[in-house]
This record gives sequence, structure tokens and C-alpha cells, in this order.
Amino acid sequence: MQNNIIIRIETPNDYAATENLTREAFWNVYRPGCLEHYVLHCFRGKKDFVPGLSLVMEQSGKLIGHVMYVRSEIHADDGRNIPAMTFGPISITPEFKRQGYGTILLRESMRRAEALGVGALAIEGNIGFYGKSGFVVASARGIHYAAEPRDAEVPYFLVCELKPGFLDGVTGTYQDPEGYFVDEAEAERFDAQFPPKEKKKLPGQLV
Repeated sequence: MQNNIIIRIETPNDYAATENLTREAFWNVYRPGCLEHYVLHCFRGKKDFVPGLSLVMEQSGKLIGHVMYVRSEIHADDGRNIPAMTFGPISITPEFKRQGYGTILLRESMRRAEALGVGALAIEGNIGFYGKSGFVVASARGIHYAAEPRDAEVPYFLVCELKPGFLDGVTGTYQDPEGYFVDEAEAERFDAQFPPKEKKKLPGQLV
């Protein structure tokens, strides 16, 4: 790829480095400290994890990004379970943020997901960022976030068709895969393996 960028499938030799990168990328962003590196660590042993879409980004041989995909479902109102995928955490090392690398990694991962036959993606995210890559607010397509009332405005729950027409006629609800919900005490014990970092309560955090 351009600018000495390589995107490839993660190997076991990358695990420690990608967990540390994820920790650096999310530390004090949504909460004091973070849980994302532990979520990644735990998901690798789950059946929903998609090894072929756990991708690392390198620039000139340096690891600067990672994204993880997992299988998920849309529970349709007609009783069907519509196969889909979700992704995240998607991580860019702090010194490379806001330089377009996240978009490059996102779009390449979406291209690979499409090549594997994935019909649709459902995520929680900022429409200002993800909308540029084809995502729309899910409720506009009749897909609702299970954690919120159907009539609630949920601008952060987004979907993207990778196969045109895949969601035509589908209405229903989506629930995050269980692997995204982790024991915070266990996460604390896992985090103790990493170099100490100060947890800070900052404006804009969700927790």
C-alpha cells in the first residue's frame, strides 16, 4: 500500500503488541483507564471472533493500528436471525491519530469482510466518521439497538450494507455480542501486567 503501509492478518506473535497498542489508543478516552485491550484479549478465545479479520497496520515496519471483527446477528421481527458482523476496538497508536490511518484501516477491513461474503456490519460509532465509509443510522433502515427503546433516537448505532440490498425488508433489533461485556475486576488484574499509567477523569468521557 502507499506510504509504506502494510495491512495484514494478526499472528500470535503480535498479540502482546496489539493489546498494548489498543491500551495506548483508548487510555482515558471513554473512561479513566480503559477496558478495550482486555476485550480484545478475551475475544480471541471465543467462537464469534474472526481471525481472518483481526488485522494489523504497519508503517515502515512499525505497528500503528489494529482492528478486530466478530460475528453478530440482527434479530428480525419476522423471526429470522440475520447474520452480520461488528468490529472494534479499532485502534490507532496516539501519535498517528487524526492523520487518515483509521480510515485506511477501516476501509481495507470492510473490503476484506465483503470478500468473505459478509452482508452487513452493525456498530456503535460516530456517524461523522463512519458515515464517510457508507454507514447510516441504523434506525433509518428499521434496525434498532436492543439496549434502547425503539422510539429513542440512537445516533451512534450504525449499519452498513456490504452486499447491496442485503437488509431490504429487514426490520428488527441488534444486541452487542456478549464478549464486549467484561468483568471490570478481571480487567484490572489483566491491566496490572502492563506498564503503569495514570487514570484520569476527563471531560467527554462516558463513564
